[in-house]
Amino acid sequence: MSLPILYIKPGCPWCVDVVDYLQRENIEVETVVVSGNPDAMREMVELSGQYKAPTMDWHGEVLADFGVNELIPFLRERGID
Repeated sequence: MSLPILYIKPGCPWCVDVVDYLQRENIEVETVVVSGNPDAMREMVELSGQYKAPTMDWHGEVLADFGVNELIPFLRERGID
């Protein structure tokens, strides 16, 4: 099974918090930096309908413009905690 994809922007405090949380919890994701990468930005916008990060594509289920408080229940609902 492929890894979930996490779209981030450098300097985004929510992105930093989410990456730190995922690392602490040993949850592996593919990280894509969208700043300076028009193709990745377009992909993120097509998935989420917005330009805000972080955005996660968890095997077709999308969580956009979120912080750790929104991520935790999203992961728990998918059996990851």
